[in-house]
Amino acid sequence: MFLLGFISNDLLGFLISQSGFILPAAVIMMGLTLIAFMLYLFAFGSSPKIFLLDFACYKPPSSLACTKEMVIERLRLHGNFSDESLELMKKLMKTSGLGEATYLSEGLLREPLDMSTEAARKEAEMVVFGAVDELLGKTGVKGEEIGIVVVHSSIFNTVPSLASMIVNRYKLRENVLSYNLSGMGCSAGLLSIGLAKDLLKVNRNSYALVVTTEIITQGCYMGNDPSKLIGNCIFRMGGAAVLLSNRLSDRNGSKYQLIHTVHTNTASSDRSYNCIIQEKDHEGHVGVTITKDLLVVASEIIKSNVATLAPLILPTSERLLYLINYLIRYFRVASIEPYVPNFKRAVDHFFPHVGAKPVLDKVARKLRMSERQMEASRMTLYRFGNTSSSSVWYELAYAEAKNRIKKGDRVWQIAYGSGFKCSSAFWKAIKTIDREKMNPWSDVIDKFPVVDSQSTETFPYAFESSKSK
Repeated sequence: MFLLGFISNDLLGFLISQSGFILPAAVIMMGLTLIAFMLYLFAFGSSPKIFLLDFACYKPPSSLACTKEMVIERLRLHGNFSDESLELMKKLMKTSGLGEATYLSEGLLREPLDMSTEAARKEAEMVVFGAVDELLGKTGVKGEEIGIVVVHSSIFNTVPSLASMIVNRYKLRENVLSYNLSGMGCSAGLLSIGLAKDLLKVNRNSYALVVTTEIITQGCYMGNDPSKLIGNCIFRMGGAAVLLSNRLSDRNGSKYQLIHTVHTNTASSDRSYNCIIQEKDHEGHVGVTITKDLLVVASEIIKSNVATLAPLILPTSERLLYLINYLIRYFRVASIEPYVPNFKRAVDHFFPHVGAKPVLDKVARKLRMSERQMEASRMTLYRFGNTSSSSVWYELAYAEAKNRIKKGDRVWQIAYGSGFKCSSAFWKAIKTIDREKMNPWSDVIDKFPVVDSQSTETFPYAFESSKSK
């Protein structure tokens, strides 16, 4: 209300004298107060728009690239695996959807394996600094201009935190808002976007740096529990950095505008909570258990997340069809299947977290997505493996490298992971995105898409629902 300071006694007297008749000063004052209040709301009261200036995905050096056979051989040489476990991992890897040039960390390629804290920290520095260096180089934003930092890594956490590591490296200012998220799984990259969005709403004229990764050096499981072996076969090295802004002046230079974020959390359910959990086996080996409830839990939470997002993005005709279908089933007028909205009418590009092949197959069936719509996610799984919470950014980079993002296009990212949680981010392209040299796909994009004949074989781990809720 500081604008009222401009309403001087002289101005008030002038308005009264020009009114043609005498109005009480109190009435003039009330009118001016209302005008000042409206100007204040216009300038400061509306929620700021959130823009994505750019993002960068870390691409490891070619010296860290591994074939599936190389990964199995290293596990055989340095692990304490039974023949049965090695055979299962071979089958899992063969049908996982991964290709022959995904990346392991330096520690996992040393002789002998180095899974120490120092090796994990070195991996974190390679990934995080590699992505952030590239991002700041692309945008021209300096470290001291960044007011918000949100970092996520599920398994690896160190003191000082990864967020502090970034503040130190880039010499961010003392009043920077920094948040370090851990243990939140593959959905936390988009959850971090939601947190950054909320912070940008109340911190004007700010940049927010979001960094998401999974440090795999200490995530390798060395025991023989079948439910813990999947992680060895699908998780690979990677990470992404994203720069958001709420400055209106940044709009024209940005790639996307953030329209919606939707987050769903079903950790109150024991089945959801336990379907992906880090624990020791009976021999004391630490690993991440993936239970056979995973696909059922994932399907249910995706359905819930989509039910919240759909009314925000679908055209009126689709919402009406959904409502009619719901009423018919609710009042039992007829026995019909639930209506699956036609998301093609609201979404131009769909980027689900890669997970593993069975998860992508389930998502495609449930949401009735075509192979064209699933292409970016399947190719990301093939080229980079499951990079956890950063995978949706490698998918977006794939579409950009293919010159598929046009001005006005609507982009939907959705990720799901331990907890169990699911997050969606819905964007609108501000401009047509041209192919860039600084893209993790730039040197191979013309070779994609590829057909992985082995991935058509049956995944050797039967996911099925338990009776627990």
